[in-house]
Amino acid sequence: MTGPAKERPIHTAGAEPHRVALLVSRARQGDREAFDLLVEIHTPQVYNLALRITGSREEAEDCVQDAFLRAFRSLHRFRGEASFSTWLYRVALNVAADAARKLSRSPIPASDLAADGSEDSPPDLDRVGLPQDSSAPTPESAFIARERRRLLLAALRRLPEHHRIVLTLCDLHGLSYQESARVMNTRVGTVKSRLNRARLALKDLLSSELELFRD
Repeated sequence: MTGPAKERPIHTAGAEPHRVALLVSRARQGDREAFDLLVEIHTPQVYNLALRITGSREEAEDCVQDAFLRAFRSLHRFRGEASFSTWLYRVALNVAADAARKLSRSPIPASDLAADGSEDSPPDLDRVGLPQDSSAPTPESAFIARERRRLLLAALRRLPEHHRIVLTLCDLHGLSYQESARVMNTRVGTVKSRLNRARLALKDLLSSELELFRD
């Protein structure tokens, strides 16, 4: 009989799971330098998550600071049932969702919708209904790519919070159903059904804009 499948840690560029585990162990013993290294490793992913949930670069930066502060204060509660990255995502998601609710009645500056700050790991636009251009990059294709991102982030901002969150985790950050369920503290079946509804809602919002990118 085989045991339960081991959780695949959320991707963090340049960070090996055993190195992160060692840093977490040292940080839990009060090693501030180890925690600072964890911050350095995970900041890009936490920032992108916060940006996609809040739609505001300034708010995302504040969320990053708040999320790591909460994580530092709560590190003694981390028991390793999930990977550190999953646990941290849950902390960051709660912070970003709170911030997004406060921003819900505030207009988002156009500059915050122009790009998502993740040029090294662009969102999977095919999954959310924005076909991508696989041809060699040109000034025109670069402009179209930026416009797709702007449309996507603007549409995400208009979705209900639970749809925005599941799309961000599954489609834009590439988490599995299992990982997303752990972050959202819900069941895998709930993630799947919510994701299907969220994709349909997003496509509906983007229906007219999508015509701009069809052959």
